[in-house]
This record gives sequence, structure tokens and C-alpha cells, in this order.
Amino acid sequence: MSTAAKAFLFDLNGTIVDDMAYHKKVWYHVLVNELGAKLSFEQVSAEMYGKNSELLDRVFGKGAFTPEQVSQIEMAKERQYQAIYQPVMEPLTGLISFLEKAKAAGIQMGIGSAAIPFNIDFVLDGLAIRHYFSTVISAFDVPVSKPDPAVFLKGAAALGVDPKDCIVFEDAPKGIEAAANAGMRAVAITTMHDPSEFKQYNNIIAFTTDYGTLTHLID
Repeated sequence: MSTAAKAFLFDLNGTIVDDMAYHKKVWYHVLVNELGAKLSFEQVSAEMYGKNSELLDRVFGKGAFTPEQVSQIEMAKERQYQAIYQPVMEPLTGLISFLEKAKAAGIQMGIGSAAIPFNIDFVLDGLAIRHYFSTVISAFDVPVSKPDPAVFLKGAAALGVDPKDCIVFEDAPKGIEAAANAGMRAVAITTMHDPSEFKQYNNIIAFTTDYGTLTHLID
């Protein structure tokens, strides 16, 4: 199969930046110490996917918090995360050069993330990379999170590219599954998950934590 693609769609956390350990630390504090959930650190880690509102529903039960409370909780959590991650924030190895080469080659690029705009802006503007992305699809733009393919299908539509001509870059199994559900090939960025955790997916064309190893997707 040819690796040629017309568009690249990137997840954010764990894919653009290696920050999931910081999210886990803050979520554990918020869920256990502030909200009283009886969860181990490993159990908190297992719940860390999808929208913040979906995470809260899984832990406390659907409707445990009003929409206003959910908004307050997630904003307080993200402010804590940003405070501890901002001093050490950096792009994954080889990312900037990869984005520059892809842009020069005329490949359309977008973000498809379950993060809220507050966090997406924090990363894109903090790293000064917003100009590489023609579209940004956030948690607020789709009704449900990955593995539902909506975020990637909406990204492809915004870029004017057929799903089969898109390559997704994802760090989580559910994100790879969402790409498969969208009919897209994917690169697994193994910042938080071992390649063995993706063995059920047949749409993966590469595993890496170094974008410098992926230039064959552009050339």
C-alpha cells in the first residue's frame, strides 16, 4: 500500500507533546483528593480518555455534576495542569521539522483532539505551531469522543480530503480505533502505550516517538 497522503490529522496530548504524565498527576489529585473518588493511580490512568465530561461520568455516574459544575471542574483541572507543564513544555522529537516538511510538500494538516480549546490553544500557541494547522477540531466540536470517528471525519471534511487519503497520528489505542472507524491509516506515537497494546488494529503503518523517522510519509 502506498504511504502517500493528502492530509495529516494529529491528536494533541501525547502526540504533539509528551504530557500525559502531567495530566494523570493532576486528574488523580482532582478526582481523589478534591472530589473524593476511591480510585488508585492506576485506575485513574485507565479512565483517562475522551472528553473531561465523559471521564467524570465514568467515575461518578452520568449526571453527577451539572454542566456548569463540569465546566468549573475541568477548567480548574486544566489550569493546574498548565501551571506544572508550561515550564517544561516542548514538542516531541522531530515534530517541528516534520511539520515544516509536510507543509512544504503541500500536505494539509489539522488537529483532532478530545481536549478543550483552552488546552489546545495552550499547546499550539505555547509552541508557536498553530500556523501549520488549517483546522482544529476539539471536544466542543463533536458529540462523542474517540473511538467514535467523528473528530477525524470532521477534520477530513474541513480539509476537503477523502478519509482514505488521511493519516492520523495518535498516542492512544482508542484514537487508533477512531482512525480505523474513519477509514484512515494511522501512526501510533508510543509515548504512553507499548506497541503490544495496539496489536488488534490493522490500520497502523508505523510506531515511533520520533517524527524524524517518518519522513518517508512525506517524500
